Amino acid sequence: MNQKPSAAFVGASWIAMGAGMLGYIIGLWRSELLLNEKGYYFAILILGLFAVVSVQKSVRDRLEGIPVTDIYYGLCWVATGIALVLLAVGLWNATMLPSEKGFYAFAFLLALFGAIAVQKNTRDSQEK
Repeated sequence: MNQKPSAAFVGASWIAMGAGMLGYIIGLWRSELLLNEKGYYFAILILGLFAVVSVQKSVRDRLEGIPVTDIYYGLCWVATGIALVLLAVGLWNATMLPSEKGFYAFAFLLALFGAIAVQKNTRDSQEK
């Protein structure tokens, strides 16, 4: 059974991903962090987005009987975990207000959730 996502869910998914990414990036842009710190947090965002899209795709492929190697499947999960751990360690050791740390954490998680939903919607919208 292939049920296409509603336009409302597709729109909400793009808004969630965009709001998370833009909020996170604008927060970095306006922060008083050093350039290397901004680069660290930006790289974590890119790693996290790629990792969760890869996890979603490989999980879905396996459910649909499309071959996915165990190594790739495991690496997708490891990369997702690494992105989350690197963000947590970076924020734990950062010299910023707790409210700023919370902002980055929630913007990051919103962007990751949105990316997963956008990938799912893209896959569900394909003709079979």
